[in-house]
Amino acid sequence: MNIFITGASSGIGEYVAYEYSKRGATIALCARRKEKLENIAQKCGSLGAKIYTYSVDVTDQHSTKESIEDFLSKVPTIDLVFANAGLGLLDFVEKGDPTGMNDVINTNVIGVNNTVVPFIPKMLEQYSGHIAVVGSVASFVAWPGSGAYAGSKWAVRALTGALRNSLPKQISVTLICPGFVKSEMTDDVEFKPFLIGTEKAAKKIVRALDKKRKVFIFPWQWNLVVAFRKLIYLIMGREFQKKHDNYRLKNQSN
Repeated sequence: MNIFITGASSGIGEYVAYEYSKRGATIALCARRKEKLENIAQKCGSLGAKIYTYSVDVTDQHSTKESIEDFLSKVPTIDLVFANAGLGLLDFVEKGDPTGMNDVINTNVIGVNNTVVPFIPKMLEQYSGHIAVVGSVASFVAWPGSGAYAGSKWAVRALTGALRNSLPKQISVTLICPGFVKSEMTDDVEFKPFLIGTEKAAKKIVRALDKKRKVFIFPWQWNLVVAFRKLIYLIMGREFQKKHDNYRLKNQSN
């Protein structure tokens, strides 16, 4: 199995790589942090994988495409593209500076396009393949301070749906919508309902991909939140607002 994973230096991307390494896959690990990537590559190799590493920023279309072309030159087919690279910074719109928000949108949306689209001609040629994109439950419910993040994940949900409808059914497309997963991205978040460990999350994701799920929302509690989001948003939204206000005040005082 030949797999291309972005955002592989931590969190979901790292642990999904470990799961597929146990199956003896050939994996391209992509992330910006080269040293961390090399350490993860060693562990993946010890688990049974054949590893290629690419230190690349997915917002850079040229370097991302070069990495993809290099990997495709080394493998006969591409079985899975796992577009996972993402940012999750909180918005402080009262500061009037959109820089951080733009970084989130560029990484989470443009980065997905730069990762997925170059693989499509190869998948059409081989008439098979699987595209998996990591979205978020935030694509259904936007909490205070999550404008750029939630907005980017809404865009990712739309892009993924359009891809699924545009490609032949022999090419699977999965949208993965996690809630709060233990990672560097969530460490500074104060209110993390239904938090799930990274390894457990990765195992759930791989099982969902094995089943070729179209949309996978997890953990299960978030399916209820999505189904009854208008009512639950009123309840949980107040708690998110309190936590965000406290975090904003603390941020202003530093």
